[in-house]
Amino acid sequence: MLPAELISLEDRYGAHNYAPLDVVIERASGAWVYDTEGRRYLDFLAAYSAVNQGHCHPAIFAAMLAQAKKVTLTSRAFRNDQLPLLYRDLHEMTGYEMALPMNSGAEAVETALKAARKWGEVVKGIAAGEAEIVVAANNFHGRTIAIVGFSSDEQYRRGFGPFPAGFREVPFGDIEALRGAITANTCAFLVEPIQGEAGILVPPEGYLREAAAICRERNVLLMADEIQSGLGRTGKLFASMHEGVTPDVMIIGKALSGGFYPVSAVLSSREVLGVFSPGDHGSTFGGNPLACAIARAALRVIVDEDLPGRSAELGEFALNYMRGLRSPYIVEVRGKGLWIGIELNRPARPFCEALKQRGVLCKETHECVIRLAPPLIISKADLEWGLEQIRAVLEEGTDAHSEAVAELAGTTASGK
Repeated sequence: MLPAELISLEDRYGAHNYAPLDVVIERASGAWVYDTEGRRYLDFLAAYSAVNQGHCHPAIFAAMLAQAKKVTLTSRAFRNDQLPLLYRDLHEMTGYEMALPMNSGAEAVETALKAARKWGEVVKGIAAGEAEIVVAANNFHGRTIAIVGFSSDEQYRRGFGPFPAGFREVPFGDIEALRGAITANTCAFLVEPIQGEAGILVPPEGYLREAAAICRERNVLLMADEIQSGLGRTGKLFASMHEGVTPDVMIIGKALSGGFYPVSAVLSSREVLGVFSPGDHGSTFGGNPLACAIARAALRVIVDEDLPGRSAELGEFALNYMRGLRSPYIVEVRGKGLWIGIELNRPARPFCEALKQRGVLCKETHECVIRLAPPLIISKADLEWGLEQIRAVLEEGTDAHSEAVAELAGTTASGK
């Protein structure tokens, strides 16, 4: 079918909860994707960091294929031979005593919220139903009712109330606001070490380190949502490591499967995850043997190919390149590793559309920010080529696409 026909079918029969770029991907390999008509595009989004290892990584594919021939799902009613090996691999890689596997990132966040509340009651001694969790403004942890209930983005909340209580919001990066928000009923502080959906917002130096110290002093769990920022994206295995912080609870997902399958997990101590008893929490697919085999292979790729190191090296190059641009549209360039936000003084969607025409796929966030997050396996030559296309769209007044960009930039376009 022609791309226009496929787009028409999607728009007719699918709920309109996304506003994707109109490119219909048919296949992908490494850092490149191909549409149904054979045109190729450099992927500068990596499925929101889910394919840090690149599209269709052969080692992860081989692991998936081998396990799919054996057994895919048993549910947790029975044991399987892959789950304990994933537990061991996660422990050896991160040092955390225990893990609880789920499917999506949002499910893992919900799991962490439940663990924190029960820990607050049975370990810290908070009265039943009184536990509070502090969250940061401009957070993005998923789209469940509980999670959007403590979002500061009005669109995420509009029409979905009433919401669960027990959350207190503080400004991101404001350590004194965090200190002042903690009470005797506070069981946890949930935070993204770098806020992704908000536009790749990097907090002040020392913020996470000071937050960890405050949480220790007040017997509060520091819970880091590293679903996007973790597993190599920022130039360290986890973004928390940039400040030498080991959160009490680590939430991971996305690249935990290399894009082959939904896999997420909550990592913590025996004291925290040990509060769960059989029946307290669960998932039919969480911890299934196919997911575990895929996750084990995805983790091996991150280590064997030193993806955090590649992200650090290539990210420094990309950040310096972008900060050297001279464009009337750029307000700020920020980021860590191969995770960069370009804040503009007008809607970013038209620029993403123009980049698509040049063979580079990226996506706007919070209307005026272009976020860049290519697969960490990208070659330097491909990265340079992609950055040159961005430079041409944002900077060159004589570029062939300038008139189209100028025209598009004058319109209002939005969508996540």
